[in-house]
Amino acid sequence: MKPPRFEYYAPQSLDEALALLEKFATDARVLAGGQSLVPLMNMRLASPREIIDINKVAALDYIEEHDGYLCFGALTRHRTIERSPLVAAYCPLLAQAVAFVGHIQVRSRGTIGGSVAHADPAAEYPAVLATLDGMIIAQSVRGRRAIDWEQFFLGPYMVDLQPDEMVVEIRLRKPAQPTASAFLELSRRHGDFALVEAAVQLQIDSAGKCAAVQIALGGAGGTPVRALGAEQYLRGRVADVGESGQAAALAAENLDPDDDLHASADYRKRMASLLVARALAQAVELGSKSNRS
Repeated sequence: MKPPRFEYYAPQSLDEALALLEKFATDARVLAGGQSLVPLMNMRLASPREIIDINKVAALDYIEEHDGYLCFGALTRHRTIERSPLVAAYCPLLAQAVAFVGHIQVRSRGTIGGSVAHADPAAEYPAVLATLDGMIIAQSVRGRRAIDWEQFFLGPYMVDLQPDEMVVEIRLRKPAQPTASAFLELSRRHGDFALVEAAVQLQIDSAGKCAAVQIALGGAGGTPVRALGAEQYLRGRVADVGESGQAAALAAENLDPDDDLHASADYRKRMASLLVARALAQAVELGSKSNRS
């Protein structure tokens, strides 16, 4: 099947792209890596009248440190993130997560901005943003605004973007202290969308206790979920496998996943608990080793 006819535009600058978005508003879609939009168009699940291809907008392709954040231009490819020394040094959780994104062909074309704006509940980036209290920068001809991840992700494939806005930057706060992290997901085959994801970041103090902990789950609802009960339970406790098991049970306790042809809701809840336990155990081991060295 082929997509319906559309008008194609390839702006050279961000200002030009935003002007086109203002002109065409609800009839236009932005094309970045095309890993989600193009299949939807081919299946006629999306039928935009205008396509605004931003691949020539070089100003949106960067990874930078700024004011305590690691900032990603919306056009930054998954593969660039996977290979980035900055990401490896300051955001190892993201480095682990991006390795689960599709296959190398997908990672070579797909972008962080496109994935976040698409808001697939089973995608990796939303869970990372939830874990690290990420921020999304949206822009239109009217100006920029910063949106916390909780306000941005509204539901499956639904985000807080106006028709004339586009995602221009993703921000992840750099940790003030050394941390240990782990990202795990369950899928039928490597490269498939996840049935469940677990993301963990820990800071373990010199006494072996959890000084800070952040846990999020993906694929277990319409939006990423922070496991606040599990975080509260672990904070101030000795970081060990036994505590990880109790925290994992708390993390899955209030989940309300859907049944679908891939997995039942009950299976997803049980796997969510298992993945959180494993991710916590990995992060604890890594953090303990770092403290000893």
